Amino acid sequence: MKICCIGAGYVGGPTMAMIAYKAHDIEVKVVDLNEERIAAWNSDTLPIYEPRLDEIVKERRGKNLIFSSDVHEGIRAADIIFVAVNTPTKTYGVGAGRAADLRFIESVARTIAEVATTPKIIVEKSTIPVKTAETIKQILAENSDGVEFQVLSNPEFLAEGTAVEDLLAPDRVLIGGELTDGGQKAIETLASVYGRWVPDEQIIRTNLWSSELSKLVANAFLAQRISSINSISALCEATGANVDEVANAIGKDSRIGPKFLKASVGFGGSCFQKDILNLVYLCDHFGLPEVAAYWEGVVKMNDWQKHRFAAKIVGSLFNTVADKKIAVLGFAFKKDTNDTRESAAISVCRDLLAEQAAVTVYDPKVPADEIRKDVLGDEKNDHLSVVESAYAASEGAHAIAILTEWDEFKDLDFEKIYGSMSKPAFIFDGRNILDHAKLVDIGFRVSGIGR
Repeated sequence: MKICCIGAGYVGGPTMAMIAYKAHDIEVKVVDLNEERIAAWNSDTLPIYEPRLDEIVKERRGKNLIFSSDVHEGIRAADIIFVAVNTPTKTYGVGAGRAADLRFIESVARTIAEVATTPKIIVEKSTIPVKTAETIKQILAENSDGVEFQVLSNPEFLAEGTAVEDLLAPDRVLIGGELTDGGQKAIETLASVYGRWVPDEQIIRTNLWSSELSKLVANAFLAQRISSINSISALCEATGANVDEVANAIGKDSRIGPKFLKASVGFGGSCFQKDILNLVYLCDHFGLPEVAAYWEGVVKMNDWQKHRFAAKIVGSLFNTVADKKIAVLGFAFKKDTNDTRESAAISVCRDLLAEQAAVTVYDPKVPADEIRKDVLGDEKNDHLSVVESAYAASEGAHAIAILTEWDEFKDLDFEKIYGSMSKPAFIFDGRNILDHAKLVDIGFRVSGIGR
């Protein structure tokens, strides 16, 4: 069996590396037109950071795991083709700001139809709107020379920072296909790949549309829990309650459970906001405005939480941060990843810069150029700087804002940091990861989320 994955990003790279790692007899080729990204996958420094990914890639690379920019050859040789290209939110035209931009999906489908000469199983790995498979099938049927294709939906449920763990021991693998003999045979072929290491009872078979919709709904439900507890964090601050104690108490209820009840400055990442907005657009499209408004509220609450955090910094620093140095520790949207998409840090930095603060950022994995681009785009602003340590960021600062829960921030020498800061010295713990009582004893004015 030969597998080709089109798209060498956060989904395609780790997923294919795991298949190659667990199935030595399968040739796995990851292809992408971005030659710089392919070169990075073939180098000692991978383009994405995930714990353990480096060792898995290097063990199989050059054996049964190949990274190449020859997309056509990858398509021609493969039995199964995974499509893992980007599906960003549209920024133009109908559905702008909510609908998924499927131009890359369509382009891949047309390329497959043009190049393929033998039957293929096409696997949707990208997060896409329900009924996208119908579009792919139409393009393949009307642009190929009689070649037989089966289209499957196999959404990813990876959490960045734990992607390798999620691939090694997934809660479930979801495969959706057509209710035809060919569709069911294709489902079992793909199931046999995952079956090398995933128990069969954890491989869920559904129809195409259930599989496509399940990914959007799963992310919407998880994001809803975060926005719900974040809304309660504001009430906790107003009443003197402790949001961690509230979350612990309600999380003990077996009907609710403890996961995704951690209050913070806000959720980020490539999936949650994009998928909820996609769901909102679908609901509007199918004439369900009340349902659309319900889910849109999850995103609005998340945006409000980010702005509320920045406003809290300004208010605490005597209602002005103009020319005051604010140290931002952490820029990735969560620990153990270098992904910054929709990171809360972007919004907070922009709000502080709008107040003319001098913002100094440190993150252990995110490059300085990426931080500047995310915050400023193509503009320039001398009030934003990026440094190489938490201590350099904090020196002379009026306040520290913890925006990513990196473990190293828990072990900083805060007495040393306090001595280097302007007084009064503030810490705004946007992840509630620090020992607030200890920091108060040192002399800091400390503010957390929901406390």
